[in-house]
Amino acid sequence: MHVGFIGLGVMGRPMALRLASAGTPLVVWNRTPERAEPLRAAGAEVAADAGEVFARAEVVLLMLADEAATDAVLGRGTPGLAARVAGRTVVHMGTTSPEYSHALETEIRAAGGRYVEAPVSGSRVPAEQGQLVAMLAGEEAAVAAVRPLLAPVCREAFGCGAVPGALLMKLAVNIFLITQVTGLTEAFHFAERQGLDRRLFLDVLDAGPMASAVSRMKAPKLRERDFAVQAAALDVLKNNRLIAEAARKAGLASPLLDVCHTLFEETVAQGYGGEDMVAVLRAIEARTAGAP
Repeated sequence: MHVGFIGLGVMGRPMALRLASAGTPLVVWNRTPERAEPLRAAGAEVAADAGEVFARAEVVLLMLADEAATDAVLGRGTPGLAARVAGRTVVHMGTTSPEYSHALETEIRAAGGRYVEAPVSGSRVPAEQGQLVAMLAGEEAAVAAVRPLLAPVCREAFGCGAVPGALLMKLAVNIFLITQVTGLTEAFHFAERQGLDRRLFLDVLDAGPMASAVSRMKAPKLRERDFAVQAAALDVLKNNRLIAEAARKAGLASPLLDVCHTLFEETVAQGYGGEDMVAVLRAIEARTAGAP
């Protein structure tokens, strides 16, 4: 039986290509058919629709944009859900609310399927390099079966207990990611507007204790004003909202995240949602331009 992969977007396509290159027998589908063509060239089989993927695969990986897309692919709320998931393992790799994932697990298990949460940390470049970090949650047997399938894509995979432990872990990690990149961008803006040599500033930063894999990936993009997407500002805003909602439900303060939330809302409102998350620079620049 094949492994199924549905969702060939910015993250999904390089992940699926890594699996195909490793010899995984893949059957794939994407709502926009042309995005599947590189997978066909890499040896994967392209299904006519999502139902065919479930019919041919014992394990189906979903890397979809949001809850609505996931529901549509699964046929949730229709008799088609049971027909698709019974006897199969559904691996939810996208980022949704923890409550949504918990409810989805309940429905899939009731329909005779197995369910694993497997969100990943990393953007497009780590996905291309097989350097993502996976967080896994679900029944132990299901997690154990899925873990080796992710080896070509993820350099590490951490067990996070029961659902929705993996998604909660992903949201916690993303607080640091979002605030770190926003802080780097604001520091770059400050240095640039103070007349400092931008390259020298970034070299000093890179030589010091604040340097990280993230800063080394994002600093050249800031220097060159390269907003080509690795992790889209719109997706960051979605993640920010999910974290804020989870924090409010738990009665937790998230002051840094809330500031970032506003800045990414401004970035998207200005029309830059499809650009990389360092496009938050545009919102900071707009505030500077409007300052008294």
